[in-house]
Amino acid sequence: MNCLIIDDEATARTIIKQLIDNNPYLEAEEQFSNAMEAIKYLNQNSTDLIFLDIHMPDFTGFDFIQTLKNPPNVILTTSDRSFAIEAFEYDCIVDYLVKPITQDRFDKAVQKAHKKRGTERTEGSKSDNVLYINIDRRLIKIDIPSIYLIEAKGDYIQIKTSSKNYVVHSTLKKIEGKLPKDLFLKVHRSFIINTHKIIDIEDNSVLIEKDVIPVSRSNRPELMKRLNLL
Repeated sequence: MNCLIIDDEATARTIIKQLIDNNPYLEAEEQFSNAMEAIKYLNQNSTDLIFLDIHMPDFTGFDFIQTLKNPPNVILTTSDRSFAIEAFEYDCIVDYLVKPITQDRFDKAVQKAHKKRGTERTEGSKSDNVLYINIDRRLIKIDIPSIYLIEAKGDYIQIKTSSKNYVVHSTLKKIEGKLPKDLFLKVHRSFIINTHKIIDIEDNSVLIEKDVIPVSRSNRPELMKRLNLL
């Protein structure tokens, strides 16, 4: 699972990063010293799990969660035990870790998040295979695995399948949240690809069907991790 660390204390971020590195289920994406930076990041990116401090100068952890339309799973990290009851009023909060955090307790919390994510994906697996798009007041059904490329074009996106292309008034960010993360990857600010449809990779580009798509430097490491390299 990809994860973020949000904590205003540098020492705390370092400790959580080490706990993450020791856990085989986790990959740390980014660290933030304040909630506003994290919100800006999440406006453009997605993640599977957030380790979130409750007490921060600009926002509390709860304020931060309330700003997110569809918050990912959250594990709270705090020195204050008094908010445990309030914490579990939020469906996205998986666990409540009190500092100092041991590796064993940390791993148990991660296992809860891993199990919850698996349950969510199982429950949503049927609907995850289908996408309905609105074109000329008609709802058109698309099998998601048939999509090989989505390209941003101004206020529209072009959805490409092996049999047909569709132009829809939407954004990459909006459709990215509706696609299975194990199948699709945003490789450039203007492109999302189906990684199972890759034919060839050369330098900073990929060949999908007959389309050559650029891969940004920041997204290339994640793309390479997805590949079953020999």
